Amino acid sequence: MTTVHGVFASAKEHRSLESGDIVFAAGDTGAAMFGVVSGSVQLRDGDDVVTTLGAGDTFGELAIISKAPRSLTAVAAEPTTIAVIDERTFIFLVHETPTFALQVMRSLAARIRSLDEIRLS
Repeated sequence: MTTVHGVFASAKEHRSLESGDIVFAAGDTGAAMFGVVSGSVQLRDGDDVVTTLGAGDTFGELAIISKAPRSLTAVAAEPTTIAVIDERTFIFLVHETPTFALQVMRSLAARIRSLDEIRLS
C-alpha cells in the first residue's frame, strides 16, 4: 500500500522552505494545493494558529475545488519540504491512488472542525 506522502513523489514541483517562510497568505488566489513531505506547516487565522500539519498532511485544497481566495495563511514552522499539487496532478493522484482523495477530504473535515472550535470558543 502506498503511503499518502509517498504519492507526493508524483508532484512535478517540490519546494524547500525555511522556518517562517509563507506558502500563501489569506486572501491570495491559488491554483494548487500542497502536501507536506517533511517538516511542518502552521495554518494561521491572523496571529492565531488554527492547526499545525506534518508529513503526509495536505493543505490549500480549496484552490483545487473552488477559485475563492485563500481563507488562512500557511507558514513553515521549521525547515520543510512541500509538494505542489496542481489540478492535473490532483486528478492523476486520485485516479492512481483513490485513498488520496479520502485523505484530502479527511484533512478538510478536520480543518473545518478546528475552525469551528476556534470560532465557537
